[in-house]
Amino acid sequence: MPEAADTEQRGAVVTARRIVVKVGSSSLTTASGGLDADRVDALVDVLAKSRGDGEKEVVLVSSGAIAAGLAPLGLRRRPRDLARQQAAASVGQGLLVARYTASFARYGVRVGQVLLTSYDTSRRAHHRNAARTLDKLLAMGALPVVNENDTVATDEIRFGDNDRLAALVAHLVHADLLVLLSDVDGVYDGDPSRPGTSRVGEVRGPQDLAHVEIGSAGRAGVGTGGMATKVEAARIAAAAGIPVVLTSASHAADALAGRDTGTYFHPTGRRSAGRLLWLQHASAPQGALTLDDGAVRAVVERRTSLLPAGIAAVEGDFTAGDPVELRDAAGRAVARGLVNFDAKELPQLLGRSTRELARELGPAYEREVVHRDDLVLLHP
Repeated sequence: MPEAADTEQRGAVVTARRIVVKVGSSSLTTASGGLDADRVDALVDVLAKSRGDGEKEVVLVSSGAIAAGLAPLGLRRRPRDLARQQAAASVGQGLLVARYTASFARYGVRVGQVLLTSYDTSRRAHHRNAARTLDKLLAMGALPVVNENDTVATDEIRFGDNDRLAALVAHLVHADLLVLLSDVDGVYDGDPSRPGTSRVGEVRGPQDLAHVEIGSAGRAGVGTGGMATKVEAARIAAAAGIPVVLTSASHAADALAGRDTGTYFHPTGRRSAGRLLWLQHASAPQGALTLDDGAVRAVVERRTSLLPAGIAAVEGDFTAGDPVELRDAAGRAVARGLVNFDAKELPQLLGRSTRELARELGPAYEREVVHRDDLVLLHP
């Protein structure tokens, strides 16, 4: 790696003031389930020291609730059915937070639990509440421990072992750095267990990984994520202007100290509205609106709001505030947005102008179906 690039990379890491650190299940638990106290304490040692005397703020996104609940419930491996996964999460989440609370207490650091689901945080009001809660915890000197609310999540429970969640949290709290910790010390140009493979030191764009074989399952077998989800999370954060270091939990101290470890992802984009990032990457569409050709051009090319006149068909059973897909006549999803009407209201509005609707149905109907501020384009 050229020296200038290394200086730029490590400078961004060292000067970061607000840091989001994500750790996977395999780095906290044994292969048979249950928390590994020594591993938890080792991670806490690094994070507590990196905070210094309050000069840096740390948000920890921690997997491990389901894995921690396996042994107490007599489960030998991670169950496949949702009900037992949720039961394990219910038992394990308390154990996980209790262990963090006790371990951070050695340094006089208070922790606060924050459980999130993508369904909740794709909505404007819930997004603001989550941001305020995290900001207030940090302002009061606490260290937030974030996890998905696995006890009630459905599709979200397969969200990528919290990797994508960590990227979205980093954007939510305006982090200066995201550190993704797993059981592999970076991205390799092949299977790291095979001779002849080498670590990819830095990534400036998709082209740097075009010929890289990205692995899947973690070695311990207790998590759901793999290298693919971590790379995807790194790309999401980098596209939002946040640098990322991807390495193993055993190299966490080196990563936070700015040393040459893991794979460094350079920022590739600028920050956008936080909830739009959630909408694009974390929301589960509850329905779909098919647009005519004129509406597709208006939404995609001119970035306008979607009006009733441009909608040709409605699909799904959604309510106002739900995320929906916007599709072209061929059925291709071109955008995603938060809808302002219930599904049952829309059929009578299709193809009609807002002025006409206001005259006939009242002023409440003189509004956009999806406002441009609540809409994100989906790129192929």
